[in-house]
Amino acid sequence: MKHAITLSLTAGLAALWVGGCKVGPEYQQPQTSAPAAFHGLDHGSEAPSRLVPGQVSIDRWWTSLNDPTLESLLERSVAANLDLRLAHARLREARAQRGVVAADELPSVNAQAGYERGRSSENTQRGFQTFEPSEGSDLYRVGFDASWEIDLFGRVARSVEAADADVAAAIEDRNDVLVSLAAEVARTYVELRGFQRRVAVTEFAVQTERDSLDLVEARNRAGLATELDVAQAQSQLATRSSQLPPLRAGIKRSIHRLSILMGQEPGTLLEELTPVAAIPTVPPEIAVGVPAELLRRRPDIRRAERQVAGATARVGVATADLYPRFTLLGFFGFESDHIGDLIDSNSRRWSIGPSMSWPIFDGGRVRSTINVRNAQLDQSLFTYEKAVLNAYEEVENSMVSFIQEQARRAALAAAAESSDRAVALARERYQSGLVDFLNVLDSQRLLYQAQDQLALSEQSVTVEVIALYKALGGGWEPPPDAPAQQDAASASAPADQPPADSPAESNEARPG
Repeated sequence: MKHAITLSLTAGLAALWVGGCKVGPEYQQPQTSAPAAFHGLDHGSEAPSRLVPGQVSIDRWWTSLNDPTLESLLERSVAANLDLRLAHARLREARAQRGVVAADELPSVNAQAGYERGRSSENTQRGFQTFEPSEGSDLYRVGFDASWEIDLFGRVARSVEAADADVAAAIEDRNDVLVSLAAEVARTYVELRGFQRRVAVTEFAVQTERDSLDLVEARNRAGLATELDVAQAQSQLATRSSQLPPLRAGIKRSIHRLSILMGQEPGTLLEELTPVAAIPTVPPEIAVGVPAELLRRRPDIRRAERQVAGATARVGVATADLYPRFTLLGFFGFESDHIGDLIDSNSRRWSIGPSMSWPIFDGGRVRSTINVRNAQLDQSLFTYEKAVLNAYEEVENSMVSFIQEQARRAALAAAAESSDRAVALARERYQSGLVDFLNVLDSQRLLYQAQDQLALSEQSVTVEVIALYKALGGGWEPPPDAPAQQDAASASAPADQPPADSPAESNEARPG
């Protein structure tokens, strides 16, 4: 009769488990408004490079800069960068932690064995004695015990949902590192070429100043120039020469930084990158798409959305603690006073039955935990909204900076051309005795400033394009037509299948 009651109760619990529900809120994707188009598009602009609202394709945006050395550096950095390796390790940790949480969905089975020898008191009731009260006795045990939580109210299921969201967030962390890595490598490389260009401009200016000094000294020996002219020429030559060491140091620092980004010692790339090369140029048209695409492309937004999903699930985990927990317990094994009879059929011992626990009074701990989780959910929602707005701001600012830097470059190019003519005219008039040498020095100084600023502006134009590509979320390849909230399926891969060490081998996303 007792067996029948136990089996009947167990069957009832199993039926409840099959038809059970998950308490707590169901996840809903955060809704945000997006403008129809970016405001910074340069409609009708005559600039060499234009921003257009076409279909964005920026997975491998660096190829548009047409620099094979840059492409090689990016490929090597993706293979060896330490920040990216750290992101992979965190992803493996999240997947392993998901496996820990998901293990609660399955029964837990333990093997046990033991041996006891003891003597019971003669002054206790016989019915409560375990051992004979005389010389003592032996007790041998061997068997299996099992337990299985019947997840009637979805505590375990919600925990798995939260772990899935954590894995997806770790994937987006890795993708965000890819985006940042591509942008930093490209920006540092462009700065390297910019320093080299400015060194060339400064070396030309130094040579020009040296030629002017030779001219003044020759005229001074002929009595056509004063010692003041010579001193002024010497001062300007020394001043111009003093500007070379910081620029050369900038070249070395950029090379050192690129080496570190590829996980190598600082001087590894000196031989490869020291030869001078041109600053990469930007393409004539850059498609920026529409603002709504940022929700799909930018890993930081996708990560924030997954964090909302995880916070929602954790509210359900906390809410489930308001309800009772049912656990199915069982044991099967053998017990005997003699080891020779241990596995005899008469030594069998088994038990099966459910147990229930329900916190009746906890001082408000469970409800306070629910309030904590709800507050964390609100925080994740605000973080998501902030990430979306920041993304729009970064894109708009990058577009404005790019457009205005192109206008600045055009003005500097005109200024450099005019300054070059002014230097030629000043030298000619000085040699004719129509002006003093100070006019030549001023013209040369203005020419150098214009040429140096022009080189810096050409570097800045390319750097602003890189910043725009980063703001658009370029540098990795999202799953086709798969918004962030649909990546949970890939995020819930078994923990014993770690991701590939190289992002190019990963199934979730890869560098473009």
